[in-house]
Amino acid sequence: MRIRQKHQQQRGIALITVILIVALATTVASFVAWRQQVWTRQVENLRDAAQAAAVARAGFDWAGVILVEDKRKNQIDHLGEAWAQQVVLPVERGRVAGGLSDQQARFNLNNLVRGNQISGIDIAALQRLLVSLELPATLVDPLVDWLDPDSLVYSADGAEDAYYLALPQPYFTANRGLVDLSELLLVRGFEPDMVDKLAPHVCVLPTPTPVNINTASPEVLAAVIPGYSLDDARKWVAERGNGSQTLAEFRGKLSPAQALGLQESLLSVSSDFFQVDLSVEFGRVRQRHLALYQRQGQNWPLLLWMQQR
Repeated sequence: MRIRQKHQQQRGIALITVILIVALATTVASFVAWRQQVWTRQVENLRDAAQAAAVARAGFDWAGVILVEDKRKNQIDHLGEAWAQQVVLPVERGRVAGGLSDQQARFNLNNLVRGNQISGIDIAALQRLLVSLELPATLVDPLVDWLDPDSLVYSADGAEDAYYLALPQPYFTANRGLVDLSELLLVRGFEPDMVDKLAPHVCVLPTPTPVNINTASPEVLAAVIPGYSLDDARKWVAERGNGSQTLAEFRGKLSPAQALGLQESLLSVSSDFFQVDLSVEFGRVRQRHLALYQRQGQNWPLLLWMQQR
């Protein structure tokens, strides 16, 4: 009787052992299969990411060709031209969408300091733009200090090293031109919501630039022309549509007072700086690629930077 019970116990132990081994083997097999699936997805994502980057680079080259051809055809840039058209193109296993935008349709923040000298007319223009966007006009003062090469505070609302070094996480004033709009968040008084509100109307370019009257928004046009109201600018933009106008034609539609205050050095009908913005999709990969071109006559444009976001 005891022998039989002992055999039964041994069989029970053996059965439990077999069940544990089978469970362990199943777990290991499932883990290996899961890791294999993860590895396969990672390889697919890397492949799709590489394809997306290659397509984006081809898109940048396409944009360069468009800019060269446009310059060969005419010297006036407006929203009715080929470069201004947004495209959506299907590609194998994905799609690419986007196009070019004229950066001289915006106010260049680096205009505030030209040749290491503070530019009063540009300061006034940015103040008018800030007011039209219901932002504090005093934001101009710390920005001037951020851009100018000296360590002297521009005004009571300005800020140089003494202010920034007293912060919980101290840093120095740049004392140079902005490289990216995100730098505004380092400047005294600028908050993320303010930068978001300002971003559609301003840009950061390496050299002083005029505003293109054929592509600029009403807010920007009203800012760069003293006495030119936002309603006047909206009326002009509606009449302009996607067509082109010369500076003489534009001046002819201003009142005598507006024409008297017009600084034609701040205005243009042609542009040299264009941003390429492409959204690329391949499989599960979604990428946004940006690049900034500086046109150089009829030569191939200079690629100033490109980035992925």
